[in-house]
Amino acid sequence: MPVIIRKLKEDDVKTLAMIEQESFSRPWSEEDFKELLFLDYARYLVAELDGEVVGSAGMRVVCGEGDIDNVVVSKKHRGKGIAKELVSELVRLGEAEGIKEFTLEVRVGNAAAIHVYETCGFKGEGVRPSFYEAPTEDALIMWRRD
Repeated sequence: MPVIIRKLKEDDVKTLAMIEQESFSRPWSEEDFKELLFLDYARYLVAELDGEVVGSAGMRVVCGEGDIDNVVVSKKHRGKGIAKELVSELVRLGEAEGIKEFTLEVRVGNAAAIHVYETCGFKGEGVRPSFYEAPTEDALIMWRRD
């Protein structure tokens, strides 16, 4: 079955919070995801596979730029191209709104994620020292520009 990419719904938040828990040292909570449903500048998507929510990604539109954050796929579904589909759809949605520049931060040691972002047209343009906690790690700042 193909992956379905769709908008975040309230019914998704419990599953996404569990995926966050298994994926990040500072996971988002159900409440964090619920708040996104009411932000007019936020675009959050989920990936569904065989009727199961298996990941999500989001973008906040700030000053005409797309700030992509919180790309996550459940451990058992990684390596299937789902993160790339999520990020590509965010870019497509942003471009439809007239956004020409997209940015994100990623742990410098997360080679798999960096590769996904590079395949979506992002390039590293800087580093934020000690941006991440638990463990402390620098962030690579990546941009996709028209």
